Amino acid sequence: MSQPKTIAIFVPNWLGDLVMATPTLRALRHHFPKPCRLIGIMRPNLAEVLAGTEWLDTQWYFNPRSKNPDERRWALVRRMRRESLDMAILMTNSLHTAALAWAGGARQRIGYVGYVRCGRGPLLTTKLVPQIQSGRIVAAPVVDTYLALAEAAGCEAISRELSLAVSPSEQSLAADAWEKLGLRTDGRVVGLNCSGAYGAAKLWPWEHFGDLARRVAEQLDHDVLVICGPAEQETARNIVKKAAHGRVFSLAEQPPSIGLSKACLARTQLVVSTDSGPRHVAAALGKPVITLLGPTAQVWIDNPTVHGSFVSAEVDCLACAKRVCPRGHHRCMRELSPKRVFEEVAHLLEEQKTARAA
Repeated sequence: MSQPKTIAIFVPNWLGDLVMATPTLRALRHHFPKPCRLIGIMRPNLAEVLAGTEWLDTQWYFNPRSKNPDERRWALVRRMRRESLDMAILMTNSLHTAALAWAGGARQRIGYVGYVRCGRGPLLTTKLVPQIQSGRIVAAPVVDTYLALAEAAGCEAISRELSLAVSPSEQSLAADAWEKLGLRTDGRVVGLNCSGAYGAAKLWPWEHFGDLARRVAEQLDHDVLVICGPAEQETARNIVKKAAHGRVFSLAEQPPSIGLSKACLARTQLVVSTDSGPRHVAAALGKPVITLLGPTAQVWIDNPTVHGSFVSAEVDCLACAKRVCPRGHHRCMRELSPKRVFEEVAHLLEEQKTARAA
């Protein structure tokens, strides 16, 4: 096939997965420089994630359940046909997106088969198959799974480094929030992320977060900022109330947006997070991240370019990959003590202090 002029990329539907796809977007842009046109097809709620980056020429928003007719499936198909697409790269694994790429007239369609039982193979021209063992997909880093799609498109020498940018408007939002909350400006701010959109099993008890926040403020002389979206605002308020310390703050009273959260994470010194989208955002912004693992197997999100550590409780049911604890006790997160996490925060802060002094 000759050098493509227009490529559509169906990016992941989840915040964290989209961040883990950034090495793939960077590789595609490098291999297919302008005037090749790269179109990112994504959910509208992810519009702000890639602000400040230059990999995509445009973003198209698609949501089959949207009330906006311009975001529905047939509107997308018509747009794709008007663009006369040379290639479509599918980071999503559904039959639906494969059908859209086919109906949209993309001449080359690259994606995985084997993740779903609905048989989308005939709709793809280039098929990747995940490693299977004993009838099950072998766990592998998500970032590598996405990079394999770039390799199938011809990209070489691909870096696994996550990366995001913060736009000037997003920086302004964070500066306003800093001033309103009275956060210190010398860099001594630890971010806490309590979200878990995938399911309740990933959540660390808010009481534990409150205990940790108080310890960090009292014993390490750092401000603490609880990052939250609309779904976590009440939890963030509870964490601040539990901490009962004047140097613990949250974004619960600020107008929520991914852009604000991203810019605030960029101002922190390190971040403590569940396995959820903001965790990956912080990592992509170069922040050390302490990741609280329960139902998630570390291998899925492992990336040697990310600085930080993983902490987990010692339970026999760790990494069950369930949305809700199947045994009903949620020990994997409840038994991960604030003391254990605090020790890791103290260690990383000291490590940073030593590195700055060297």
